[in-house]
Amino acid sequence: MDPHLLRTFTVVARLRSFSAAAVELGYTQSAVSQHVAALEADLGVRLLARRPVAPTVAGERLLTYAGPILLRLAAARADLARLATPRPGRLRVGATPLAVPAAAILAAGEAAAGLVLRVAARDELVRQVATDALDLGLLDGFTAPNDPLPVTDLGPTEVSVHGQEPAVVTLPRAHPLAGRSALALADLAEARWIDAPDVAAPLPQLRAATGTDGFRSAVRYDGTDVAGLLAAVAAGHGLAVLPAGTVRAHPELVGVDVREPRLVHRVELIRPAGSAGDRRIGATGA
Repeated sequence: MDPHLLRTFTVVARLRSFSAAAVELGYTQSAVSQHVAALEADLGVRLLARRPVAPTVAGERLLTYAGPILLRLAAARADLARLATPRPGRLRVGATPLAVPAAAILAAGEAAAGLVLRVAARDELVRQVATDALDLGLLDGFTAPNDPLPVTDLGPTEVSVHGQEPAVVTLPRAHPLAGRSALALADLAEARWIDAPDVAAPLPQLRAATGTDGFRSAVRYDGTDVAGLLAAVAAGHGLAVLPAGTVRAHPELVGVDVREPRLVHRVELIRPAGSAGDRRIGATGA
Protein backbone atom coordinates (compact mmCIF):
# COMPACT_ATOMS: atom_id res chain seq x y z
CA MET A 1 0.00 0.00 0.00
CA ASP A 2 1.71 3.16 -1.23
CA PRO A 3 1.70 5.77 1.59
CA HIS A 4 1.49 8.63 -0.93
CA LEU A 5 -1.75 7.18 -2.30
CA LEU A 6 -3.02 6.55 1.23
CA ARG A 7 -2.34 10.16 2.23
CA THR A 8 -4.21 11.46 -0.82
CA PHE A 9 -7.18 9.24 0.01
CA THR A 10 -7.35 10.50 3.61
CA VAL A 11 -7.32 14.15 2.50
CA VAL A 12 -10.11 13.57 -0.05
CA ALA A 13 -12.14 11.70 2.57
CA ARG A 14 -11.66 14.49 5.12
CA LEU A 15 -12.50 17.33 2.72
CA ARG A 16 -15.20 15.40 0.81
CA SER A 17 -13.82 16.94 -2.38
CA PHE A 18 -11.25 15.96 -5.01
CA SER A 19 -10.70 19.58 -6.04
CA ALA A 20 -10.22 20.82 -2.46
CA ALA A 21 -7.82 17.95 -1.79
CA ALA A 22 -5.84 18.92 -4.89
CA VAL A 23 -5.45 22.47 -3.56
CA GLU A 24 -4.34 21.30 -0.10
CA LEU A 25 -1.88 18.74 -1.48
CA GLY A 26 -0.54 20.90 -4.31
CA TYR A 27 -1.53 18.35 -6.98
CA THR A 28 -3.73 18.63 -10.02
CA GLN A 29 -7.26 17.32 -9.64
CA SER A 30 -6.56 14.60 -12.20
CA ALA A 31 -3.53 13.46 -10.17
CA VAL A 32 -5.69 13.19 -7.05
CA SER A 33 -8.25 11.13 -8.96
CA GLN A 34 -5.50 8.87 -10.28
CA HIS A 35 -4.09 8.35 -6.78
CA VAL A 36 -7.48 7.29 -5.40
CA ALA A 37 -8.18 5.06 -8.40
CA ALA A 38 -4.76 3.40 -8.07
CA LEU A 39 -5.33 2.71 -4.37
CA GLU A 40 -8.78 1.27 -5.08
CA ALA A 41 -7.29 -0.95 -7.80
CA ASP A 42 -4.55 -2.13 -5.44
CA LEU A 43 -7.03 -3.05 -2.68
CA GLY A 44 -9.77 -4.31 -5.01
CA VAL A 45 -12.56 -2.26 -3.38
CA ARG A 46 -14.29 1.07 -3.94
CA LEU A 47 -13.14 3.46 -1.20
CA LEU A 48 -14.99 6.65 -2.14
CA ALA A 49 -18.42 7.34 -3.56
CA ARG A 50 -18.07 10.07 -6.17
CA ARG A 51 -21.34 12.02 -6.13
CA PRO A 52 -21.36 13.22 -3.45
CA VAL A 53 -17.82 12.40 -2.38
CA ALA A 54 -17.89 10.29 0.78
CA PRO A 55 -16.12 7.20 2.11
CA THR A 56 -17.76 3.86 1.42
CA VAL A 57 -17.98 1.21 4.15
CA ALA A 58 -14.57 -0.07 3.00
CA GLY A 59 -13.25 3.49 2.94
CA GLU A 60 -14.38 4.12 6.52
CA ARG A 61 -12.65 0.91 7.58
CA LEU A 62 -9.42 1.95 5.85
CA LEU A 63 -9.52 5.35 7.56
CA THR A 64 -9.26 3.63 10.96
CA TYR A 65 -5.89 2.25 9.84
CA ALA A 66 -4.69 5.18 7.74
CA GLY A 67 -4.18 7.75 10.51
CA PRO A 68 -1.94 5.58 12.70
CA ILE A 69 -0.03 4.26 9.64
CA LEU A 70 0.76 7.74 8.31
CA LEU A 71 1.62 9.06 11.77
CA ARG A 72 3.98 6.15 12.40
CA LEU A 73 5.73 6.77 9.07
CA ALA A 74 6.11 10.49 9.88
CA ALA A 75 7.43 9.56 13.34
CA ALA A 76 10.04 7.23 11.81
CA ARG A 77 11.22 9.93 9.42
CA ALA A 78 11.47 12.48 12.25
CA ASP A 79 13.32 10.04 14.51
CA LEU A 80 15.96 9.26 11.89
CA ALA A 81 16.39 12.95 11.08
CA ARG A 82 16.86 13.67 14.77
CA LEU A 83 19.59 11.00 15.00
CA ALA A 84 21.38 12.38 11.96
CA THR A 85 21.29 16.03 12.99
CA PRO A 86 20.39 16.90 16.60
CA ARG A 87 18.36 20.11 16.66
CA PRO A 88 19.91 23.02 18.58
CA GLY A 89 17.98 25.95 19.97
CA ARG A 90 15.12 26.46 22.37
CA LEU A 91 13.43 23.57 24.14
CA ARG A 92 9.94 23.12 22.68
CA VAL A 93 7.48 21.90 25.29
CA GLY A 94 3.86 21.16 24.45
CA ALA A 95 0.91 20.63 26.76
CA THR A 96 -2.76 19.87 26.50
CA PRO A 97 -4.94 22.53 28.19
CA LEU A 98 -5.30 20.86 31.59
CA ALA A 99 -1.58 20.00 31.62
CA VAL A 100 -0.32 23.56 31.07
CA PRO A 101 0.44 24.24 34.79
CA ALA A 102 2.50 21.03 34.96
CA ALA A 103 4.36 22.02 31.79
CA ALA A 104 5.20 25.45 33.15
CA ILE A 105 6.62 23.95 36.37
CA LEU A 106 8.48 21.22 34.49
CA ALA A 107 10.22 23.68 32.18
CA ALA A 108 10.85 26.42 34.75
CA GLY A 109 14.60 25.86 34.68
CA GLU A 110 14.74 26.39 30.93
CA ALA A 111 13.61 30.03 30.96
CA ALA A 112 17.12 31.46 30.84
CA ALA A 113 18.21 29.22 27.98
CA GLY A 114 15.07 29.83 25.96
CA LEU A 115 11.80 27.97 25.88
CA VAL A 116 8.83 27.53 23.56
CA LEU A 117 5.64 26.50 25.41
CA ARG A 118 2.80 25.45 23.11
CA VAL A 119 -0.78 24.49 23.98
CA ALA A 120 -2.33 21.85 21.73
CA ALA A 121 -5.33 19.54 21.58
CA ARG A 122 -4.72 15.96 22.69
CA ASP A 123 -4.41 14.31 19.27
CA GLU A 124 -2.40 17.22 17.91
CA LEU A 125 0.07 17.12 20.81
CA VAL A 126 0.86 13.45 20.17
CA ARG A 127 1.32 14.16 16.46
CA GLN A 128 3.68 17.08 17.13
CA VAL A 129 5.86 15.04 19.50
CA ALA A 130 5.96 12.17 17.02
CA THR A 131 6.99 14.37 14.09
CA ASP A 132 9.60 16.40 16.02
CA ALA A 133 7.58 19.61 16.06
CA LEU A 134 7.92 19.38 19.86
CA ASP A 135 10.79 18.04 21.98
CA LEU A 136 8.40 16.68 24.59
CA GLY A 137 4.77 16.93 25.57
CA LEU A 138 2.58 16.74 28.64
CA LEU A 139 -0.59 14.88 27.71
CA ASP A 140 -3.63 14.75 29.99
CA GLY A 141 -6.59 12.42 29.96
CA PHE A 142 -9.00 10.33 32.00
CA THR A 143 -8.56 6.66 32.75
CA ALA A 144 -9.02 3.93 35.36
CA PRO A 145 -6.58 4.30 38.29
CA ASN A 146 -4.10 1.66 37.09
CA ASP A 147 -4.46 2.07 33.32
CA PRO A 148 -2.19 4.19 31.11
CA LEU A 149 -3.63 6.82 28.81
CA PRO A 150 -4.38 5.41 25.35
CA VAL A 151 -1.63 6.80 23.09
CA THR A 152 -0.95 5.81 19.49
CA ASP A 153 2.18 3.67 19.12
CA LEU A 154 4.84 6.16 18.03
CA GLY A 155 7.89 3.92 17.98
CA PRO A 156 10.77 4.44 20.46
CA THR A 157 8.98 6.83 22.81
CA GLU A 158 9.27 7.19 26.58
CA VAL A 159 6.07 7.71 28.57
CA SER A 160 6.02 8.43 32.31
CA VAL A 161 3.32 9.52 34.75
CA HIS A 162 3.82 13.14 35.76
CA GLY A 163 0.78 13.57 38.01
CA GLN A 164 -2.62 12.14 38.92
CA GLU A 165 -5.72 13.32 40.78
CA PRO A 166 -9.39 12.31 41.14
CA ALA A 167 -11.88 13.01 38.37
CA VAL A 168 -15.12 14.72 39.39
CA VAL A 169 -18.49 15.51 37.86
CA THR A 170 -18.56 19.31 37.56
CA LEU A 171 -21.84 20.98 38.50
CA PRO A 172 -23.08 24.52 39.13
CA ARG A 173 -23.24 25.13 42.89
CA ALA A 174 -27.06 25.46 42.67
CA HIS A 175 -27.50 22.09 40.93
CA PRO A 176 -29.78 19.61 42.80
CA LEU A 177 -26.95 17.03 42.95
CA ALA A 178 -24.27 19.46 44.14
CA GLY A 179 -24.59 18.29 47.74
CA ARG A 180 -23.83 14.64 47.00
CA SER A 181 -20.57 13.15 48.26
CA ALA A 182 -20.24 10.86 45.23
CA LEU A 183 -22.12 9.93 42.05
CA ALA A 184 -22.26 6.93 39.74
CA LEU A 185 -21.76 8.07 36.16
CA ALA A 186 -24.42 5.68 34.84
CA ASP A 187 -27.03 7.54 36.91
CA LEU A 188 -26.21 10.69 34.92
CA ALA A 189 -26.42 9.13 31.46
CA GLU A 190 -29.53 11.13 30.54
CA ALA A 191 -28.34 14.43 32.01
CA ARG A 192 -27.36 17.45 29.91
CA TRP A 193 -23.67 17.17 29.01
CA ILE A 194 -21.18 19.51 27.38
CA ASP A 195 -19.14 17.73 24.73
CA ALA A 196 -15.63 19.21 25.13
CA PRO A 197 -13.31 16.49 23.79
CA ASP A 198 -10.14 18.60 23.99
CA VAL A 199 -10.64 19.60 27.64
CA ALA A 200 -13.07 17.38 29.58
CA ALA A 201 -13.46 13.60 29.53
CA PRO A 202 -14.81 12.82 26.03
CA LEU A 203 -18.42 11.66 26.03
CA PRO A 204 -17.69 8.49 23.98
CA GLN A 205 -15.27 7.50 26.75
CA LEU A 206 -18.00 7.94 29.37
CA ARG A 207 -20.39 5.80 27.30
CA ALA A 208 -17.76 3.08 26.97
CA ALA A 209 -16.85 3.21 30.68
CA THR A 210 -20.46 2.84 31.83
CA GLY A 211 -21.73 0.54 29.07
CA THR A 212 -24.69 2.87 28.47
CA ASP A 213 -26.07 4.59 25.41
CA GLY A 214 -26.49 7.98 27.07
CA PHE A 215 -24.17 10.95 27.59
CA ARG A 216 -25.57 12.83 24.61
CA SER A 217 -24.27 16.30 23.90
CA ALA A 218 -26.48 19.26 24.82
CA VAL A 219 -23.69 21.70 23.86
CA ARG A 220 -20.64 21.10 21.70
CA TYR A 221 -17.58 22.98 23.01
CA ASP A 222 -14.81 23.14 20.41
CA GLY A 223 -11.44 24.46 21.46
CA THR A 224 -8.93 24.32 24.28
CA ASP A 225 -9.96 27.21 26.57
CA VAL A 226 -10.51 25.74 30.04
CA ALA A 227 -11.99 28.95 31.48
CA GLY A 228 -14.65 29.06 28.78
CA LEU A 229 -15.74 25.50 29.51
CA LEU A 230 -15.97 26.20 33.25
CA ALA A 231 -18.09 29.27 32.53
CA ALA A 232 -20.43 27.18 30.36
CA VAL A 233 -20.89 24.63 33.16
CA ALA A 234 -21.48 27.40 35.72
CA ALA A 235 -24.12 28.92 33.44
CA GLY A 236 -26.04 25.63 33.45
CA HIS A 237 -25.40 24.54 29.87
CA GLY A 238 -24.40 21.03 30.94
CA LEU A 239 -22.12 18.82 33.01
CA ALA A 240 -18.51 17.82 32.42
CA VAL A 241 -16.02 15.42 34.00
CA LEU A 242 -12.88 17.36 34.97
CA PRO A 243 -9.92 17.12 37.40
CA ALA A 244 -10.81 17.87 41.04
CA GLY A 245 -8.09 20.54 41.31
CA THR A 246 -9.40 22.47 38.31
CA VAL A 247 -12.88 22.69 39.81
CA ARG A 248 -11.77 23.62 43.37
CA ALA A 249 -10.37 26.92 42.13
CA HIS A 250 -13.84 28.10 41.01
CA PRO A 251 -16.26 28.87 43.86
CA GLU A 252 -19.31 28.91 41.57
CA LEU A 253 -18.74 25.21 40.76
CA VAL A 254 -18.85 21.96 42.72
CA GLY A 255 -16.92 18.81 41.92
CA VAL A 256 -18.60 15.58 43.03
CA ASP A 257 -16.46 12.44 43.20
CA VAL A 258 -17.06 9.73 40.60
CA ARG A 259 -17.95 6.61 42.62
CA GLU A 260 -18.45 4.22 39.73
CA PRO A 261 -16.62 3.56 37.52
CA ARG A 262 -13.50 4.93 39.22
CA LEU A 263 -11.78 7.52 37.07
CA VAL A 264 -8.66 9.58 37.57
CA HIS A 265 -7.21 12.49 35.67
CA ARG A 266 -3.62 11.75 34.68
CA VAL A 267 -0.83 13.82 33.12
CA GLU A 268 1.82 11.84 31.26
CA LEU A 269 5.15 13.04 29.89
CA ILE A 270 5.85 11.77 26.37
CA ARG A 271 9.13 12.24 24.51
CA PRO A 272 11.19 10.46 21.88
CA ALA A 273 13.65 8.07 23.54
CA GLY A 274 17.17 9.49 23.81
CA SER A 275 16.18 12.88 22.39
CA ALA A 276 17.79 16.22 23.23
CA GLY A 277 14.59 17.11 25.06
CA ASP A 278 15.06 14.04 27.24
CA ARG A 279 18.56 15.10 28.34
CA ARG A 280 17.79 18.79 28.84
CA ILE A 281 14.63 18.37 30.86
CA GLY A 282 16.09 15.69 33.11
CA ALA A 283 17.51 18.28 35.52
CA THR A 284 14.01 19.54 36.36
CA GLY A 285 13.00 16.33 38.09
CA ALA A 286 10.74 14.83 35.41
